[in-house]
Amino acid sequence: MNETNRPISLAGTPAASPLGYYSWTFGQAARDPLYIMVIIYIFFPYFSNVVVGDPVRGQALIGYLNAGAGVFMALTIPFLGAIADKIGKRKPWILGSHLLMAVIAVSLWWILPGGQGVGLGLGFFLLLILLIAFGYAEVFHNAMLPAVSPIDKAGIISGMAFSLGNMCAIGLLIFVLFAFALPGTLDWSFLPSAPLFGIDKDLHEHDRIVGPLGGLWLLIASIPLFLFTPDGKASGNPVFASVQQGLKDVVNTIKQLKHYSNIAIYLLSRMFFNDGMAGVLVFNGVYASGTFGWDTIALLLLGIFTSTSAMIGAYLGGLVDDKLGSIKTLKIAIGMTTLILIGLVSMQPDTIFFVVSVSTEPVWSSPYFSTVAEVIYFLMFQVFALFFVTGLSASRTLMAKISPPEMATQFFALYSLSGTVTAFLAPLLVGTTTAIFQSQRAGFASLILLMVIGAIMLFLVKEERSTVAPGQRQ
Repeated sequence: MNETNRPISLAGTPAASPLGYYSWTFGQAARDPLYIMVIIYIFFPYFSNVVVGDPVRGQALIGYLNAGAGVFMALTIPFLGAIADKIGKRKPWILGSHLLMAVIAVSLWWILPGGQGVGLGLGFFLLLILLIAFGYAEVFHNAMLPAVSPIDKAGIISGMAFSLGNMCAIGLLIFVLFAFALPGTLDWSFLPSAPLFGIDKDLHEHDRIVGPLGGLWLLIASIPLFLFTPDGKASGNPVFASVQQGLKDVVNTIKQLKHYSNIAIYLLSRMFFNDGMAGVLVFNGVYASGTFGWDTIALLLLGIFTSTSAMIGAYLGGLVDDKLGSIKTLKIAIGMTTLILIGLVSMQPDTIFFVVSVSTEPVWSSPYFSTVAEVIYFLMFQVFALFFVTGLSASRTLMAKISPPEMATQFFALYSLSGTVTAFLAPLLVGTTTAIFQSQRAGFASLILLMVIGAIMLFLVKEERSTVAPGQRQ
C-alpha cells in the first residue's frame, strides 16, 4: 500500500502501514516488562522489605523516590517535548532513554540486602534515574501515536500496545518463577533441582536478577520500533535554534491557556486520577507483602495473573474505546478502579470489607493466597488491573484525539507532566500518610482522594480536537 492510499491518521496525514503501527506497539512491549518486574512486583518490594529492612519505612522511602522523580520530570519534560517537536524526530530521544534505562537496570544487581553493595543511597539514586528515563521514553513514544495510527484504530492500537507489554511481562515473570524462585522449594519433577545459573536465593539474587533481565529485554524488544515505525521528518533547523524555539513554544502555550482550555481541564483531571490509579499498582506489591507477608514467589504469581488480567483488559478496553469513545471508556475505568481500591484497603489478614471478621486458617492446600482475605484481595486486584489498563489506554487515545497534531510531542509532554505532577504529590501523600499514621493501610488508602477528584473533573472535558492558537502558527 503506497502512502497516498493509506488511511488518514489522527494527525491528518497518511497513517503508517500496518507493519509500522504494529511495530510501534513494541515500544510498550519493550518498556513495560521492566517497569512491571522492577517497580510493581519484585524489585521495589525487595528494596522496601530487604534493602531498607522495614516495610513501613520502605514504603515511605519509595513514596519519596517517586516524588523526587516527579519533581525532576515536571521541571524538564515540557521543554524537551517542545524541543523535540521542533527537531521533528522522536526516535533518537527514545533510543537515548532506552539505553540509559538498560544500563541502570543492569546495575540494580549490585543493590544488595541490608544496604550492602552499592549502598542504600546510591541504590536510591539509581532507581530515581530509572524512573526519570522511563518517563522520558514514554513521552516520546506516546507522541508518535497520532501520526502512525489510523483514525478508526487508535483505541485498539493503544490497547494492543498495553496488552503486548503485559503479555511479554507474563513470559518474563514465568521464567523468573520457574528458573529462579521455585527451584529448591518444591519437588515437582519438571523444576530444576536448584536455581539456574547458580542464582543464590539467600542473597536475594532471584529478586535482583529482574533488573538485568528487564534491561536486556528492553534492548531486544525495541528493535521493531526502530526498524519499521516511521519517525517524524527532521526539520533541518540548527539544534540551538530548535531549542530556543521549543522553549518559546512552552511559554506561548502557557499564554494561550484559554484557547487550550479543554486540554488544560483534561490534563488537570489526569493529574489526579492517573496517579491515583498508577499509585495503586506501584504500591500494591509493597502493601501486600507488608500486610500479608507475601514473599517473592507469591508476588511473582500475583504479577503473572495480574499481567494476564491487564493484557485482557487492554485489548477489550481498546475495542470499547473505538466503540463508545475514549472519554466514556475512561469514566467507566476510573469509577470501577476507585470502588475496587476501597475494597482493597478494607482487607486485613483477619478482616474483610473493614468490619467482617474472617479466619486466618488456610482454606485450601496451596501455600500461596490461602486465607479468605488473601483470596479476596487477589481476585479484586485482578479486576482492578483489567479496568486500570483500560483507563491507561483510553486516556492516551483521548489525548491523541484532542491535541493539535502539529504540537503532538509538546502536548504529550504536558500529558506526561500531568502524571508527574501528582507523581510526586501522590507518592509524597502515601509516604507522608504512612509515616504519620505508621500504617501502610492509611498510606495506601490516601490514593482514593486523588481518583475521586480526577473523576469529577473529567465530566468537564469534551472529546473534540483543539487547533493551534493563532498566535502560535508558524
